[in-house]
Amino acid sequence: METLLETNNLSKTYVVGKDNQINVLKNVNIKINEGDLVSVMGPSGSGKSTLLHNISGMDRLTSGNVKFCGEELVNLSEAELSSLRLKKMGFIFQQIHLLKNLNIFDNIILPAYSAKMESRNKINKRAKKLMKQTGIADLIHNDITQASGGQLQRVAICRALINQPNIIFGDEPTGALNSKYANEIMELLAEINQTGTAVLLVTHDIKVAVKTERVVYMLDGSIVGEIKLGRYLRENHDMEVREKKLSTWLMQMGF
Repeated sequence: METLLETNNLSKTYVVGKDNQINVLKNVNIKINEGDLVSVMGPSGSGKSTLLHNISGMDRLTSGNVKFCGEELVNLSEAELSSLRLKKMGFIFQQIHLLKNLNIFDNIILPAYSAKMESRNKINKRAKKLMKQTGIADLIHNDITQASGGQLQRVAICRALINQPNIIFGDEPTGALNSKYANEIMELLAEINQTGTAVLLVTHDIKVAVKTERVVYMLDGSIVGEIKLGRYLRENHDMEVREKKLSTWLMQMGF
């Protein structure tokens, strides 16, 4: 498979006060191929979310480099980064950040209308198809106050997919959900991944990570380990084996 995203000694340092520096990321190297489904785990403060922000161009790295779709992100202007994120990346956060003055359907189509890559008719058709695929077609005219947390996370997934991105970034996308909704969202992300969209998740939940192909472990700003679980297939009843393998490895890593 072709390399989609790759970092080279990515480092991020924050300056606090005059003399105090905090090295949040230290020479991080990670590669994501087309169609990968990868999760990032580690204790709080290990740099997981900062990594996501830096490799997606939401934040500027201090040193090193990130290459995405053949583009060196350090060479791009803020406007170019914004366009790249809009057209080739999708984002799902724990806090959903939907616009309260728009209904559910309008929240989904807004990024595509802003990107102006297709006609509004095509965009509307895709949005309705995505809503049907994610089981929220009946919410098309609802306001965001007229949906559950699990339904709103599905809205966020539709919004993230509306521009047919190369990769979906998820920062604790199931963190605010109960176990039932979290499982449904992870199943949905696994289905999306099987259509060819790469997915990179930050999570603390073993139940989420066990459904990814590969888990990388971060500690004190560095990637210190990786385990390959193989492709998750819903019809295969190997979840106990996968979960035991991952749990044992995480214990070895000190999680």
